Amino acid sequence: MHINKILDKINNFIKIIHMKTTILTKCPICNSKMLISELRCQECGVSVSGTFEIPHACLLPQDLYDFMLVFLKNRGNIRDIEKELGISYPTVRSRLDSLLENLGYKPAPTNKEIEDIIAKLETGEITAEEAEKMIKKSKET
Repeated sequence: MHINKILDKINNFIKIIHMKTTILTKCPICNSKMLISELRCQECGVSVSGTFEIPHACLLPQDLYDFMLVFLKNRGNIRDIEKELGISYPTVRSRLDSLLENLGYKPAPTNKEIEDIIAKLETGEITAEEAEKMIKKSKET
C-alpha cells in the first residue's frame, strides 16, 4: 500500500475517534462494515460474545444523528426544531425526509397542493403562518 494511502487511513481513523458518536461503524483501515462481537456488563463483568448488528441509529451520518436527537428532544414540534437549529420549515422537513430514508423508511408521499405551498414558502411568496393555514385547509378537504 502506498505511504500516502496509509497516512490517509490513519488520518481518517483519528477523525473517527474524535467524532461524537461512540460506536465505530466503518473499519478505519478498509472502510468495511463493523460488527459488535462482545457486550460486557460494567457492573458485574459478565460478557456475551457473538455477532451483533450495529443499531440503525448509530449508522447515521453525524449531522442526521444530531438532528434526530433535536427532533426527539422537541417531541417532533417543527417550530421548536426551527428555533433551536435556526433553520426554516422546508429545511427541517428535508432533514426529516433524509433521516427517514437513512433509517430505511420512505417518506410519506405528499400531494401536489402541499408541494406547491412549500415551494411558495421556499421562494418567499408566502409566510410560514400562511403556509401553515393553507396546509391545514388542504387537509380538511
